[in-house]
Amino acid sequence: MKLPDKEYDDLVGLIYQGALEDQPWQSALPALRAAMDAQAASLILRPPTEDDQGVILNCVRPDAQPSGADTPLADPNDWQATAYREQFFSLDPFVNLPLDKVITLEDLLPDRDLVATDYYLHYLEPIGLFRILGVDTAEPGGMIARLRFSRRKSEQRFGQRERRLLDALTPHLRRSIELYAKLNRTTSERDVYAGAVNQLSVASIILDEQGRLLSANPVAQALLDQGDGLALRNEHLWVEGRDNNQALQEALATITRAQQQGEASVVRALRVPRPAGRADLGLVIRPVPTSQWSEGQSSPCAAVFISDPDLQESTSGQILGELFDLTPAEANVATLLARGLSLAEVSSAQGISQHTARAQLKSIFAKTGVSRQAELVRLVLKSVASLA
Repeated sequence: MKLPDKEYDDLVGLIYQGALEDQPWQSALPALRAAMDAQAASLILRPPTEDDQGVILNCVRPDAQPSGADTPLADPNDWQATAYREQFFSLDPFVNLPLDKVITLEDLLPDRDLVATDYYLHYLEPIGLFRILGVDTAEPGGMIARLRFSRRKSEQRFGQRERRLLDALTPHLRRSIELYAKLNRTTSERDVYAGAVNQLSVASIILDEQGRLLSANPVAQALLDQGDGLALRNEHLWVEGRDNNQALQEALATITRAQQQGEASVVRALRVPRPAGRADLGLVIRPVPTSQWSEGQSSPCAAVFISDPDLQESTSGQILGELFDLTPAEANVATLLARGLSLAEVSSAQGISQHTARAQLKSIFAKTGVSRQAELVRLVLKSVASLA
């Protein structure tokens, strides 16, 4: 029987949508299970190992779901999933299939042999499954997706209809997995860089070509919430003082115009006073790199980096100690000096004599290879300890 075109198109659409969902393929897996008339559908994105529970998404028939379930996917911590991850994956004979080839379990293992295996006796039989249809596919980066459909022993075998359907869907699954993997890698890289900026106590704000706020990191959001010299007005960045605000808007307009005309990158700097009497904020405004195919509306156009002298960098004494072989006491002295304290203030803060503080500083100099306190401060501030 040929699958209706609309139903097939809907399945393809859900497969691609799965790469964008918060819980990946939460919409596609139930639809695929239904199309295959299977008791259960599983998508293994990362196989479990002895030290890793892996990533396995399961969907079972609605009448097999616990009452009150609020998601079409099964609980990843239920007995079936937990037992498979922890005990039975290593016994599963239906793994490492030839890529992009639709196969049934009976193709590899006759029924009479299957029922004699520990995998069947201790896992499949207790959960009421017997017949399995599956395919493995991989994206260029190496991520492998393993899609499986299962039926009960009393149900008929998977036939040519199901094989042809899964064969037709496999290329779409492969491309969807590639999109998912690329998005994940990009997101991970972005989060690493964003985390580094946060740790350095640098506020960052991204604006579109209309000057509207697209995103702000936690440090920037805190400054905006304070409204001391820097704020949002009608989704646009605003700074204290008419002249200062005009300079900001002109800088943003210059950067936007250069972006639109494909001119060389420009960078602008601005100093913003704060009415509350705190130290002035320092702003650097620079264009956001775009590709020639970028669409301008609501796309990132300008990045505003803000330095607040009143914020202390969160240098890690532990990491500083590991970097330069400092004792915990020496690392604390170096950290406090980098924060602008004098040696006398450090000795008071640490509850030690100035003689002890000078001795520790001398030891720090010897270990770090510097000879002056200013050099030590620069070394600490430029080290990776603040990224820990």
